[in-house]
Amino acid sequence: MSRIQEKKTITTATSPFIVMGIDVSKDQLDVYVSPAGNHHSFKNDAGGVAELVNVCRDHDADLVVLEATGRYHRMAHKTLHEAGVRTAVANPARSRNFARSVGRLAKTDRIDAQVLAEYGERVRPPASTPPSKQQAKIAEITVARRQIVDEMKILKQQQTQTLDDLVIAQIAARISLCQCHCKDLEQLLAELIEEDDGIRRKHEILTSIPGIGLTTAATLISELNELGGANAKQIASLSGVAPMNRDSGSFRGKRKIGGGRKPVRDVMYMAAVVAIRWNKDMAAFYQRLKKAGKPFKVAITAVMRKLLILANTLLSENRLWSETQP
Repeated sequence: MSRIQEKKTITTATSPFIVMGIDVSKDQLDVYVSPAGNHHSFKNDAGGVAELVNVCRDHDADLVVLEATGRYHRMAHKTLHEAGVRTAVANPARSRNFARSVGRLAKTDRIDAQVLAEYGERVRPPASTPPSKQQAKIAEITVARRQIVDEMKILKQQQTQTLDDLVIAQIAARISLCQCHCKDLEQLLAELIEEDDGIRRKHEILTSIPGIGLTTAATLISELNELGGANAKQIASLSGVAPMNRDSGSFRGKRKIGGGRKPVRDVMYMAAVVAIRWNKDMAAFYQRLKKAGKPFKVAITAVMRKLLILANTLLSENRLWSETQP
């Protein structure tokens, strides 16, 4: 090969796509760099995250992938984003399914970091913006409220199966306490929403839609940050209300929903149940589906999807639902 040909080969070679996978635990960040194959480990504190940012810059990382781990990944995600490093937060179930699909059955922190890097290299998940401090607070309160509501459901079920008077009285007292806690959290939610102009406007738009109340709007704001900035198909998919094909060869299976963000799907189910009673447009839409022979689950899922797309449209156009009516 001539020197001219060699020079041309060097200048036209494409640079590798560099991905860093980060396994996050309470005290430690385990990092794998692909395709270099380097491993790093940092403390999960301000100093360790600062070192991580420097390593990302040293490797000129195109993408960093870390798993959603409650609150333990938040500092790294926020700091990397502020430093201009493209960072994706992966759903743990998806990354684990990916690991199984490529035969990675063993599980250690170093292996998990490598799997996340491979996942990022092959899937190329989109970078995500970390929630604001206010959004993080709202998310924490909505999760706490949801846990209390779940606890009340269990207590009420126990109450119907209990015969002893003392146990019945104790269960009733615990249910009463849960109800008080729910009211306190709802009051705190309302106060947090009022403190931020942007969040307050989002909440105002969402709750203008009949069927969407305080906690549903708070869940959408905290769990579906893309709402108002994505298209209809993306929002349906992110929420897990987009029907998926189940076809193979000549077989045509029933389309089913799945995946997405379960907290969003759960609150939208309740919102849809309310909407088909109090929102005349959604009620008419639901009745058309029922008259066409659609089962309840299919019809109510369609209402959930329609409500979400409506909310997405109104937020993107910064309009209240009442303003859209003739």
